[in-house]
Amino acid sequence: MKQNKLYIRDLLGKTGNIDLQIRLVSGEKGLNREITGSEMNRPGLALAGFYDFFAFDRIQIFGLGETAYLAQISEEKKREIYEQFFSYNLLCCVFTHGEEPDERFISIAGEKGVPVMVTRHKTTKFITLLTHIIEEIFSPTVSLHGTLVEVYGIGVLLIGKSGVGKSECALELVERNHRLVADDIVEVKKIDESILMGSGSEIIRHHLEIRGLGIINVKDLYGIGAVRKRKRIELVVLLEEWDSSKYYDRLGIDEKRHTILDIDIPFVTVPVRPGRNIPIIIESAALNQRLKKMGVHSAQELDARIQDWMKSQERSDD
Repeated sequence: MKQNKLYIRDLLGKTGNIDLQIRLVSGEKGLNREITGSEMNRPGLALAGFYDFFAFDRIQIFGLGETAYLAQISEEKKREIYEQFFSYNLLCCVFTHGEEPDERFISIAGEKGVPVMVTRHKTTKFITLLTHIIEEIFSPTVSLHGTLVEVYGIGVLLIGKSGVGKSECALELVERNHRLVADDIVEVKKIDESILMGSGSEIIRHHLEIRGLGIINVKDLYGIGAVRKRKRIELVVLLEEWDSSKYYDRLGIDEKRHTILDIDIPFVTVPVRPGRNIPIIIESAALNQRLKKMGVHSAQELDARIQDWMKSQERSDD
């Protein structure tokens, strides 16, 4: 499992699809400071002189309330507040609503090497966007050997030994108008303690390795509609060579689970042998998973009908 790092300088550019609309005002020397948590702090109480439990090691968010307070106090009082405020080893300060910090604030921050930034976003929206970025970066991540495809809206992770046919199965699913997310190496990220998002490596994204054919670019061959950048993993399918001595589930009443990053995902084993149409089986598994999400469990319903029929037969015999 790996975890990325985030620095103050990273906030100045566009992160993924999120633009914080932020610019640096002062404190360029502190841009290499590392952000170690997703929590932020509104320093209103600290500016008023209450420093008990002051979370100075977090990003300090100056909203309209803090800005208005600083604007109406005297220069002498302001000097006193800033000296005490900047006596702490602050991480950085962000002013929202496009509000500009005063010259004294900018000057002291520059001397202390504390980055001061301004964003056009409103306070609540900025905090929401920044929290999303930080939690995305800090989410636990693991690389798995497998193939991830989107089938009828369900993210299906195909796993199994090398050469069992994962990539070939994915290619057939793409031919059947489903979408490839990743092949060979799947980067799995844990989001919000309950969601697993899978994506491909930047280097080999949208490529498939087909034995006997080589590397193909799915996006170039089948178009942009045949691929997607990432997808939530909702079903894990193990492809394995058929073993006549092994028992395979024929009813599907008991749901099996596969654990990734402490999250349990529905799991099925599909034995592979000549004559079995694996892509169609994968499609059926994905559709069945969609039904289960809607509260419809076909195997359990059939079992209940059989049990009811057997009970009715027993009553009639009596």
